Amino acid sequence: MDPVEELLAIDEIHRLKARYFRCLDTKDWDGFGAVFTEDAQLDMSEEAGPDATPVVGRGPIVELVRRVVGDAVSVHHGHMPEIKIESHDTATGIWAMEDQLVWAESDPVRSTHGYGHYHERYRRTPEGWQIARMLLTRLRVDRERRPRA
Repeated sequence: MDPVEELLAIDEIHRLKARYFRCLDTKDWDGFGAVFTEDAQLDMSEEAGPDATPVVGRGPIVELVRRVVGDAVSVHHGHMPEIKIESHDTATGIWAMEDQLVWAESDPVRSTHGYGHYHERYRRTPEGWQIARMLLTRLRVDRERRPRA
């Protein structure tokens, strides 16, 4: 891949990740699903516990994320991407991230504010670049709980 093609691929991956964040926060579940390959893997074992296994498949990923954050007002930001183009159709990336979520009044957790990294693998498909594997690691999560009645 020549340098111009590489820069274009990196820009397309930046726009892919921007769609990921926008669709997640606006709860556009069809758009959110479209950023993933059909066989994508989402590994959130750091959040869910060491016995958790990666979620495989676009549909199951969307359903999991919708169930976890669907009722929350969320703001996700990705920063300082480190994108490496491995071939014409594959790439990897690490994104520093920050998220804030405010939960419904019925939830015992009022809000969370997290910091960490997305570790991703991308694949170019007929639909363009998509996320084929995502691992979320956390450096810190601050939680505010509601007072017990």
